Amino acid sequence: MAERSTAAVDVADNSGDEPLAAKAEEATTDGTAEAKSAAGTSPDGVDDKDAGSPAEPPAPDLHSGHKLAKRYRLEECVTRLDGFSSWRAMDEKLRRAVGVHLLTANHPRARPVLAAARSSALLGDPRFVQVLDAVEEGDFVYVVHEWLPDAVELTALLAAGPMEAHDAFQLVGQLSQAMAAAHREGLAHLRLTPGAVLRSSTGQYRIRGLAVDAALRGITAERPLRTDTEAIGALLYAALTQRWPYENDAYGLAGLPKEVGLIAPDQVRAGVHRGLSELAMRALANDGATASRQEPPCTTPDELAKAVAAMPRILPPEPTFTAPPEYQRTTYQQGTYGRPSAHPAQAVPVMAAPPAPLQSRTGRALKWAVSALLIAALGLGSWQLAETLLDNKKTEETDTTRTTDSGSTDKNVLVSGKPITIVQARDYDPLGTDGGEKPEAIKNAYDGDPSTYWSTQSYYTAKFGALKTGVGMVLDLGEVQQVGSVDVSFLDGTTSVELRTAKDASPPSMPDGFTKVAEGSGTDVTLKPGNPVQARYLLVWLTELPGSGKDYRGKVSEIKVTS
Repeated sequence: MAERSTAAVDVADNSGDEPLAAKAEEATTDGTAEAKSAAGTSPDGVDDKDAGSPAEPPAPDLHSGHKLAKRYRLEECVTRLDGFSSWRAMDEKLRRAVGVHLLTANHPRARPVLAAARSSALLGDPRFVQVLDAVEEGDFVYVVHEWLPDAVELTALLAAGPMEAHDAFQLVGQLSQAMAAAHREGLAHLRLTPGAVLRSSTGQYRIRGLAVDAALRGITAERPLRTDTEAIGALLYAALTQRWPYENDAYGLAGLPKEVGLIAPDQVRAGVHRGLSELAMRALANDGATASRQEPPCTTPDELAKAVAAMPRILPPEPTFTAPPEYQRTTYQQGTYGRPSAHPAQAVPVMAAPPAPLQSRTGRALKWAVSALLIAALGLGSWQLAETLLDNKKTEETDTTRTTDSGSTDKNVLVSGKPITIVQARDYDPLGTDGGEKPEAIKNAYDGDPSTYWSTQSYYTAKFGALKTGVGMVLDLGEVQQVGSVDVSFLDGTTSVELRTAKDASPPSMPDGFTKVAEGSGTDVTLKPGNPVQARYLLVWLTELPGSGKDYRGKVSEIKVTS
């Protein structure tokens, strides 16, 4: 049985922010003030050695409607803790919702918060909620970050119940890869809780508060790599069991019994995936503890990411289909037209037996005459059917020939591909921060008018400013059809593009879910697979944009699909 890590306990004790109560002006702590006071430690995890030190400045006492930099209008205070407050605000310049962390300029953690915010902003990784601004203005210091209205906190997902194995596999894989990239740039989170993880509508997980959340609370760690790794292990443990892997309850989850200690998730709840259970224990194991009988503990996010990649891929559960109800014969079909019969059913009279066949000489003559007529009718019908089939064959041969300039005919030239109608299309930007690329103009790409076009957003480089690997649009053909080629016309320069296909009932959420069948570059590009493919959804995926200076964008004027 593995023991809990001290670093993990520190993170767990600095638990999630409580929503602002009715008395917003009353400052609160992280929910552990009483326990920390009893242990002689401040709510931020810093030893309270100097009892006579001055108290920290209170959180800024502002109200809804206050504007920062004549631009950010505060709307709702979502958190008010020791010396700082967090708000949902409106960026009136760009007309979008943003989040704001606000504290006074004389706060002892004001400078570390500014430094952490600026370092996090330089990372520019779309897997993290981006820092948009970090400013010291007069008596205040504030940090502005993205606000994702369509995202759901992991806290809410866990409240609904344990995750399926596929969802938990995606969670630990995406979080470990993202934190490994952050640590390579010298950034740590140190407060990776369920409230810091969001899942977007496309199924992508986003991490908020990188470096900033810890700086706001004065949280530090001697081994930041180990701290973040154990935090990811705790999130995986909670996703598998709907229990917090420590003794204290946290984030709406019940903790483990005190006398039991840290036990594997598959011992807490039946049906837990064995590989994921061992992976959670490898991330949570303390020094010298044995997380798995065969595998060593994972002490860094990079090691955890490699362990996830080495696991067999866990597929999503098969969709369940409800069997249609049994066919019921209606009263209309029974002849009563929805009304009960006024008269009882009467017995159908039995018809009299047919008369005996003619046995006389005259009867035999009639039989032969009728037989002769039937044979003649069958012969005539067969002759007419054969003539019709021959005429159809001649017509088909005529349609498949092509007259040349010299008057000769070539019977081996086949008719060109049949045009396929695009039922609908939508922009596709799962790797971006806002998930959209000018959806209002998407119809211009297949309206039959070359003068209209759909354009991507503007980027600093041809490779999307290193923010993503591509953007594009998904074409819906209405049903699975044979696709022979896709012609794409671009404006304003050479554009690199790929054709990817999918036969699923709905388009995949990420580009890797499609199958790449062709690629090319130019202004008029014909994307033709080696062999015709069967697909319903086509992804036209732009990978390199034309432009100059800091304005690179792709413009699609027309798309045509043929069989």
